[in-house]
Amino acid sequence: MGKVANLLAGLGAGAAIMYIADPDRGRRRRALIRDKAARTIHDAQRLVDKTGRDLSNRARGVAAMAQTILRSGRVDEDVIVARVRARIGRVVSHPHAVEVRAERGRLVLRGPVLEREYRALLSAAESAADGMEIEDRLERHAGAEVPALQGGGARSGERWEIMQTNWTPAVRTMAGLGGTALLIGGVKRGGIGGVAAGLLGSGMLLRAAANMELKRALGIGHAGAVTIEKTVNIHAPVQDVYSFWSRYSNFPRFMAHLREVRDLGNNRSLWTVDGPLGIPVTWTAEITERVENRLISWRSLPGATIEHSGTVRFDPNPDGGTRITIRMSYNPPLGIVGHAVARLLGADPKREMDEDLVRMKSLIEHGKTRAHGGIVHREQLGAPSPL
Repeated sequence: MGKVANLLAGLGAGAAIMYIADPDRGRRRRALIRDKAARTIHDAQRLVDKTGRDLSNRARGVAAMAQTILRSGRVDEDVIVARVRARIGRVVSHPHAVEVRAERGRLVLRGPVLEREYRALLSAAESAADGMEIEDRLERHAGAEVPALQGGGARSGERWEIMQTNWTPAVRTMAGLGGTALLIGGVKRGGIGGVAAGLLGSGMLLRAAANMELKRALGIGHAGAVTIEKTVNIHAPVQDVYSFWSRYSNFPRFMAHLREVRDLGNNRSLWTVDGPLGIPVTWTAEITERVENRLISWRSLPGATIEHSGTVRFDPNPDGGTRITIRMSYNPPLGIVGHAVARLLGADPKREMDEDLVRMKSLIEHGKTRAHGGIVHREQLGAPSPL
């Protein structure tokens, strides 16, 4: 087993050296790795600074709480009311429908509330009332019979920090340190226990680094592990820009990493792009919403190698131009881990989209751009000149 591991490690190291030392693209790849390393160091420094501020704020909060507990006087009623309102907002779907006020030394709760949230509301109020008597004037409703209870969404309630979707800097740092310790300990220990510890440590490290739920970070059952957003202004009327964008079969003519777009009819199309190391990646997409001169939304169909969805909006500028806003979420294999590996191998969707939009802007505004080693003219794409 050790010989096999050493062989695989040697092959991996050799492939990495060949990749970095490639005479044609090696310089760019090395520069990319240096940039990513510098960015990682910068992000780590920022996290350390945020963690320091977070811990300092927590220490002040604990000290203030201790002073409150030790002093004989009661907390100001306005402070208690604010605490109760904040606590209620975490457990009920329509917190603004509930009035909280202090009257003659009592805490009065008034307003409509859903029957299923009534007990949670009272419990939250009692936990923050600092011993004040609570007068219940709430109106319980089985459903949204009154306007104040319509709309809204369920709240997550009281959750431990470790169970929240986004972690604070202090929790991320502690989880990262704990994950590192488990990973190193697992590697040293070996065996089944070591493998389990290593996997747990790797999961904690990934969760802390990504600051998102582990399933999403790994691309499991979620189509938005990576989100990209970009805005660009084009000096052309909205109708011309929208018309140009709608001709997506022309995209491969000026988009560097797009090989082919084939119209399948019924708002569906087949896309082929260059993936990591130039390996082609294909998927079928469908238009989910189209509003002329306003927006186009799309998503990949089930079974796509890279699940994704996106929306492009077209907004008029005061000078007669157009502001394009693109938001795309996609789910590469292995989630953000696969995204990071793909970027190191030369496939960076964010950079590619930036470059493609620059070419599109040049085509619409100036009638030409450089792509695939040559000049592409707007007339070749059958697109009209902007007014």
